[in-house]
Amino acid sequence: MPDSNRKPITQLRADGSLRHLLTLEGLPSQVVRRLLERSEHYARPLTKPAARSDALAGRTIAVMFAEPSTRTRVSFELAARRLGADVVNIEVQLSSRLKGESVLDTVATLESMHVDAFVLRDADPSVPELVASHVADHVSVLSGGAGSHAHPTQGLLDALTVRQRKGNIEGLRIAIVGDIRHSRVARSSWHAFAALGAKEIRIVAPQGLMPESGEFAGCTRLTSLESGIADCDVVMMLRIQKERMTAASIPDEATYFAEWGLTTQRLRAAKPDALVMHPQPMNRGVEIASEVADGPQSVIRDQVRNGVAVRMAVLEATLAGGRP
Repeated sequence: MPDSNRKPITQLRADGSLRHLLTLEGLPSQVVRRLLERSEHYARPLTKPAARSDALAGRTIAVMFAEPSTRTRVSFELAARRLGADVVNIEVQLSSRLKGESVLDTVATLESMHVDAFVLRDADPSVPELVASHVADHVSVLSGGAGSHAHPTQGLLDALTVRQRKGNIEGLRIAIVGDIRHSRVARSSWHAFAALGAKEIRIVAPQGLMPESGEFAGCTRLTSLESGIADCDVVMMLRIQKERMTAASIPDEATYFAEWGLTTQRLRAAKPDALVMHPQPMNRGVEIASEVADGPQSVIRDQVRNGVAVRMAVLEATLAGGRP
């Protein structure tokens, strides 16, 4: 039966400003660029104090994560607080959803308490869009990761990190390596890099971890690590998503590392100044060796730092056109 309360979803308002951020797929490249430019405004080296603003003073943001998270959850909370907003953390495992309350009823309850934005993570990829289709017109919904479908702020922070080091993404050859099939990060980073004009995006994985043939249109598919990263400017390793796959999809960890782990020797196939990235959490000694993760080509810590700046920019952009 049709849901009469469900509204059509568009991520942009009529004036072109960003209202929701559910996915980077189809988001105009100029919107992506504006978000990255604003993120640069908030990015700070560790030697300087964190950027702060009162842009969201008087606003309230609810962070609702139904899956484990360290970096995304903490950085969204820090981003909101550094913009002057009030933050409510909803422990889904301790909320009334365990008593049978639907996610829409939970959201409606919080809306009644003047919550202006929801940051959602859920194993069900449809949840952020479902919520966005029911909230009041002044309320924004941001995805903090939805199943294996999308992780838009991760895609943005990955793009920001590459731009900071390389100056531009246009013309770069980028390899995304590992568990592509189950990775929301791979999908969102692909959308970000493609929107910003990457020369070539490669998806590199064992055959059992490759996505379906209709996915990742325009990407080069390779099933060898060495050939996959050859002459690349950026090598992004992905965590083995054990919680999203059957045990038969990959061999044991030692065998996987022997064939697919990024070591110093294997990294030599890429360009000498290639960046090494990883969205974390890392399985050291499985998808990446510690000497690479902590080595001079690694920008993994930069990715974490940039997460706060990107989420500040996204929160500011989405709430700028909301309730006066």
